[in-house]
Amino acid sequence: MKKINVRFENDKALNGIDIIIRADKRDEQINALIEKLTHREPVRLTVLDNNNCPSVIEEKDIVFLSADGKNVQIVTRNGKFHAKQSLQSIEDILSDRFLRVSRFEIIDLKKVRKYDFTLSGALRIEFDNGMETWASRRYIPIIKERLTKEEGYLC
Repeated sequence: MKKINVRFENDKALNGIDIIIRADKRDEQINALIEKLTHREPVRLTVLDNNNCPSVIEEKDIVFLSADGKNVQIVTRNGKFHAKQSLQSIEDILSDRFLRVSRFEIIDLKKVRKYDFTLSGALRIEFDNGMETWASRRYIPIIKERLTKEEGYLC
């Protein structure tokens, strides 16, 4: 087992946490350390079903979330649920696979089948379950940047 030195550097320019692992080579110990650092427990949300009965859903089952005032609807492959939390508070705990596409909607990028840009510049998003939504024009530059840079979806 290699000796591990840990140090903290204060960097006000960072908006998050940047971890760099430096070693003479990548081995099983390094891989195990990376796995521990990046492993995240799956998000589970307590929601209400259509009968207002509490239910628990996992992040991986969410297709998209939408807000209408204080009401947040969560659409999954197994049905629609309602959350008492705000859309923003749910967005804060979701993984990077989710992307806000309008002031009122967040989608799971892994569940998208197709993106269609219309001649007028609007963006239609079709999910693998056949449902669809539209991105707000204001969010299109953010969506394009994310899909191009991080996901490699757009040319």
